[in-house]
Amino acid sequence: MAERIQKLLAAAGIASRREAERLIEAGRVSVNGNVISLGDKAELTDTVRVDGKIIRLDRRPETKHRVLAYHKPEGQVCSRSDPEGRPTIFDHLPRLRSGRWINVGRLDINTSGLVLMTTDGELANRLMHPSHELEREYAVRILGEVDDAMLRRLRKGVELEDGMARFNSIRDAGGQGANHWYHVTLQEGRNREVRRLWESQEVTVSRLSRVRYGPINLRRGLKPGQWDELTRAEIEQLRHSVGMTPLAELAQDKKPARRKPGGAPRKKKPVKAKRSVYKKRK
Repeated sequence: MAERIQKLLAAAGIASRREAERLIEAGRVSVNGNVISLGDKAELTDTVRVDGKIIRLDRRPETKHRVLAYHKPEGQVCSRSDPEGRPTIFDHLPRLRSGRWINVGRLDINTSGLVLMTTDGELANRLMHPSHELEREYAVRILGEVDDAMLRRLRKGVELEDGMARFNSIRDAGGQGANHWYHVTLQEGRNREVRRLWESQEVTVSRLSRVRYGPINLRRGLKPGQWDELTRAEIEQLRHSVGMTPLAELAQDKKPARRKPGGAPRKKKPVKAKRSVYKKRK
């Protein structure tokens, strides 16, 4: 059955759906030798290439459901390669025998903190999709005077160049001198939204770090440039937060029928009818 190519690429662990759509729009994906357009479909038996490299759509990666919590340091970019030669988050991840790591959202080069990395393209797509409204939490250090009126405006909503934006919550996290720390939450992932919200109030963001994405927190003690691999229970939490089927049910659905040594499916023995112990009267 033919499916949209971005969905097939995501299922094969090549990229999230959004990334796959960008690859298609850039003319980097071909099917059976023809460069395709967004919305085109393919079957598992078709020859699909990304940047000239053949992608086996019928071979799902062995590590399809892995998720990492990576502590991105300042100075790294969230892309596979950088034309300026700057270090990327992908330089510090474990190698995979099949599939590839997909970053869930981005942090700009001057922002540190939690970036989720997964081999599951469908999970990445759902985690980033605005319809699921997953909450993100940031620790932000502010240089400048912050008063109650400013905090009320930031909670109520501020008009930015790309529309209204606001924080779901703002919590005072202490500090000394001119700098003060706050923890803020929001449910959007617009470009530099946390910085732009604070800067709209004429204060300066001197440090910014993401400490939570949905149900997953950045572990205290995890050093910048290091990662934790999520447990099965944590992955199930993530899947539940975006309405995905539990892994246990997926495994049950894919469980093959028991077979004889020769490979043929094992047949059920017919149930014999019980013979009556009473003789029929003449």
